Amino acid sequence: MKKILLLGAGRSASSLIRYLFDNATAENWHITIGDISITHLQPLVEPIVFADTITFNVHDTEQRAEEVRKADLVISLLPAVFHIEVARECLKQGKHLVTASYVSPDILNLHAEAQQKNLTILMESGLDPGLDHMSAMRVIRSVKAAGGKLTSFKSYTGGLVALESDNNPWRYKFTWSPRNVVLAGQGTAKYIKEGQYKYIPYHQLFRRTDEFYVEGYGYFEGYANRDSLSYREPYGLLNIPTMLRGTLRRKGYCEAWNVFVQLGLTENSYTLDGAEHMTRRTFVEAFLPPAVSPEQSMAERLSLYLGIPVDGEVMQKLVWLGLFDDTPVGLAEATPAQILEKILKDKWTLAPGDKDMIVMQHMFEYELNGVLRELTSTLVVTGDDEVQTAMAKTVGLPVGILAKLLLQGKITHRGVVIPIHPESYEPVLDELEEYGVNFVETERVISKG
Repeated sequence: MKKILLLGAGRSASSLIRYLFDNATAENWHITIGDISITHLQPLVEPIVFADTITFNVHDTEQRAEEVRKADLVISLLPAVFHIEVARECLKQGKHLVTASYVSPDILNLHAEAQQKNLTILMESGLDPGLDHMSAMRVIRSVKAAGGKLTSFKSYTGGLVALESDNNPWRYKFTWSPRNVVLAGQGTAKYIKEGQYKYIPYHQLFRRTDEFYVEGYGYFEGYANRDSLSYREPYGLLNIPTMLRGTLRRKGYCEAWNVFVQLGLTENSYTLDGAEHMTRRTFVEAFLPPAVSPEQSMAERLSLYLGIPVDGEVMQKLVWLGLFDDTPVGLAEATPAQILEKILKDKWTLAPGDKDMIVMQHMFEYELNGVLRELTSTLVVTGDDEVQTAMAKTVGLPVGILAKLLLQGKITHRGVVIPIHPESYEPVLDELEEYGVNFVETERVISKG
């Protein structure tokens, strides 16, 4: 019997847990799920003989060592900051590890030791990063095999709200970590366009967007991720003239979000004095210049300060959030970003029956036999409800399938790896089609030489 230790059972874990349970008997698995709170898991696990739950504290050195020791493979869906401790423990105990998070510098430093110990630390195995790598690599490999030369690759992914639940002015609700949404894009975005390196500082990021249309789902806009360049080498695209990876939102979102950036409401480096006495109105007031006259409304002041129409769609979005209300923020010793997150969570949480939606679109341009072609590969997945979400499905299922392949001995790459090899991505993409997760490709000729 193979023993799987799953650490973390938050909002992205529901589909992964279901997948592990569905395959446990055939694969002869025993599954232990550990989290800081397991109350919500007990009704699910109690009747199942091949699974149990434990209250798990990643900072408890003895517990961490004991639970990893008992496992054959560890899956971590803990917050990314905790992966390094789990990874070190897995190396110490000689266990494989699978996570959905980006490879951090600390994790990458474990590469040589993992190779030496014949272990795999399989990172970036969820949606983005994860499915984006796998689906892109399938196309890239196919184009190269046909003799094509890639000249441009753009890829955008968004965790959004489904059309039937799209009922607020922002056309957005939280489907993953609210904290990560609030802090998204901080730093400088960098990419390459037509052979020239491009940089977008954070304060300009949400002003520089691209527009997209997805058949049946309408228009979207995308902003650049922080680093589009680091994947040129693993993708085998070191000499590609144009490469950009980004995030998708509905049209109008970025212009409104830019208000928070320009005001400083997404800042997370300091705490606000007197936050416990703030209302939403006084929170915004703290970042505005003094009023020119007592008669000026806050909306008018904000309009003048940032140059947005006082009666426009952006202002309507801000009013809908209640930013000008006297509702207490309900936090003390908080950063601006934490207060903004609290306000947004009050308004952007999926309601019972709500469905989310994942949209991923890759756009390739390549030359083949003197003809310049464009190939677009699009994925749209809609969730079942507010628990079995599209986000949980597209994060959890790839992680589960890769964990199965690793336990079956079908993944042979060792060290710190991401799923860019055919042995990883081909079986994952094939199996995902059984769950309705499939990419639709369209192609057209741009020009003939």
